[in-house]
Amino acid sequence: MSIWMAMLIGGCMGVVLTTLILTQTRNGRIKAEYEQYITELAREHELALIAAKKRSVNTSRAVLKGKMAEQMAPIMPQFQYLPSDAKFLGDPIDYVVFNGYSHFRDGEGRAEDIEVVLMDIKSGGARLTKGQQAIAQAVAEGRVRFETLRIQFDD
Repeated sequence: MSIWMAMLIGGCMGVVLTTLILTQTRNGRIKAEYEQYITELAREHELALIAAKKRSVNTSRAVLKGKMAEQMAPIMPQFQYLPSDAKFLGDPIDYVVFNGYSHFRDGEGRAEDIEVVLMDIKSGGARLTKGQQAIAQAVAEGRVRFETLRIQFDD
């Protein structure tokens, strides 16, 4: 084999080896970049998950506090009526208060002094729902009445 042929084969082998080494190096860099990107995404996901859990727990606590406030309202100092005059409904409003009824029932008040109050209890930044707003509007517009339903049973 001539020296030129050996040099040509050696050169080809050098090119092939150099190409393989450079390709591996480039692939290694690309792989490292993607691994870093995946690690960053996983960290962002973990932080978002922690934040979502915290929001969920805070929302759950706020709802529980609101439910407790609804039930405890008649014994709170802000409640301006006798607890015995308040009847809990829960939905769509929390209470119907028959203000003055206990005094009337006990013979200490007059029928003309009884007032019917529809009340909803809110805590924190809670607002009336659309349904509650519609009920408040119906009351404000006088669309309230009293009915008696007589049920007949066949003996």
